[in-house]
Amino acid sequence: MTSKKLVNTVAGCADDALAGLVACNPNLHLLRGHRVALRSDLDSLKGRVALLSGGGSGHEPAHAGFVGKGMLTGVIAGAVFTSPAVGSILAAIRAVAQAGTVGTLLIVKNYTGDRLNFGLAREQARAEGIPVEMVVIGDDSAFTVLKKAGRRGLCGTVLIHKVAGALAEAGVGLEEITNRVSVVAKAMGTLGVSLSSCSVPGSRPTFELSPDEVELGLGIHGEAGVRRIKMASADEIVTLMLDHMTNSSNVSHVPVQSGSSVVLMVNNLGGLSFLELGIMADAAVRSLEGRGVKIARALVGTFMSALEMPGISLTLLLVDEPLLKLIDAETTASAWPNVAKVSVTGRKRSRAAPAEPLEVPDSTATGGLASGQTVLVLERVCATLLGLEEHLNALDRAAGDGDCGTTHSRAARAIQGWLKEGPPPASPAQLLSKLSLLLLEKMGGSSGALYGLFLTAAAQPLKAKTDLPAWSAAMDAGLEAMQKYGKAAPGDRTMLDSLWAAGQELQAWKSPGANLFHVLTKAVQVSEAGTQPPRKTGLEPLGSHLYVTLNKLISFVYLFPPLNRERSTYLRGTVRLREMCSPSTVSRT
Repeated sequence: MTSKKLVNTVAGCADDALAGLVACNPNLHLLRGHRVALRSDLDSLKGRVALLSGGGSGHEPAHAGFVGKGMLTGVIAGAVFTSPAVGSILAAIRAVAQAGTVGTLLIVKNYTGDRLNFGLAREQARAEGIPVEMVVIGDDSAFTVLKKAGRRGLCGTVLIHKVAGALAEAGVGLEEITNRVSVVAKAMGTLGVSLSSCSVPGSRPTFELSPDEVELGLGIHGEAGVRRIKMASADEIVTLMLDHMTNSSNVSHVPVQSGSSVVLMVNNLGGLSFLELGIMADAAVRSLEGRGVKIARALVGTFMSALEMPGISLTLLLVDEPLLKLIDAETTASAWPNVAKVSVTGRKRSRAAPAEPLEVPDSTATGGLASGQTVLVLERVCATLLGLEEHLNALDRAAGDGDCGTTHSRAARAIQGWLKEGPPPASPAQLLSKLSLLLLEKMGGSSGALYGLFLTAAAQPLKAKTDLPAWSAAMDAGLEAMQKYGKAAPGDRTMLDSLWAAGQELQAWKSPGANLFHVLTKAVQVSEAGTQPPRKTGLEPLGSHLYVTLNKLISFVYLFPPLNRERSTYLRGTVRLREMCSPSTVSRT
């Protein structure tokens, strides 16, 4: 099947793409009648060397994105993955010559069509008396045995644009620029890897890969690579790439070894996510530094793509200080990144996290919680949550994304790990605050945020008192915070409903002489009654949170200081709540 593309016509897509770039970039002009983009300040280049490059379209931002002061003077674009026409190349050479430049350097990727067409245009221009030189860039490190055509020109060509542009901007002559960039081109290598192919507008994908395969050493026109490897981790793939690129038995290798200083370019071939690009860049930096290689500069982004190909290429350029100055020279080219002029290796990459504020002594700690009881409660809650992981996921799949049980199991494991570090705080306020921070950091998702909000707010009224009115106020504060930031209201069929119903019953604790166990039992009953089959609103189903809600109420039973003095009530309440919170009860509900 032909891949879908956002184009007007297949035949006109290269023209439209170049026109769009020029339309949005006041530093560029189109050359009428040709698919050529030139610097709009062309007349300011009188007496300097002009730099022209180009090739097939589909490699954006290459090549037009690198036109600007300090880089290219202009580019000639062909159709998608097709060499530009000789007539357009010659027209571009004539245009820059007429602007008063003292010579033109053609920077050409090593593909047969590009060599032929740029070479023919060069010969015609020289016949007209225009001084023109040409360098052919072949930086592909894929082939262990060189073919007659030589190494393909890949993303490393962009670094040659930068070096040549800095030299031309400094007023260096044509012959010297040609010689110097020819030397630089021999000190770099590029290797690509892709998860699948790309497709030219109007065509099918250029090759097929099985789900567990990736292509190593492929070109930028969708042509197949040197071999297919099994899918592996980012670290493993990067290690394989660097091993291949730097292996001295590979005739196309780049001679990077321990102690070398390099510029690293991590290039998105077009369809890789920024997430994956960052992961691969991190893997490349770690792998190179692990080999004793100094990364002087790192460029990460899309420089030379292959349409929508989901893959990357790595380019290594051996550098010294004079070459780094050319890499660092200013440019107005829109696609060149704003790279910091400092070495990547040896730079401090992290800073210490801020220290947590010192805990203020809590006047409620002395009459607070028994550490052993608190641990038993939390362990009971965590163990049961872990046992209900799949059940809660199944409930959540009815109206959500099916991860409720996984999310709560993550929280349970975090609490278990925290309990192993030492006894929990005796103060109810400090306990809830610690649990809040733990859930916010480890639980994740909207549930982690909601529980964190609830516990953070609930802790505040308990800082001064821990009597029954304070616990009712804690429930009120937690519910208010959940409504304020979660934007749910009672009746919306969210986790708030059962908590809200319980909170209304706990208001009775604010009255003198309220019976603790009677109020708590009724709160559990109304909370359970509020759990009806949820509407499919896109919110997490209320039923998924029933167990968590009931466990919070269990915690309240254990945490209330009066219960420490009412053993019989404590036992009756514990038995009743355990029955209410059993998996079978939750299932029936």
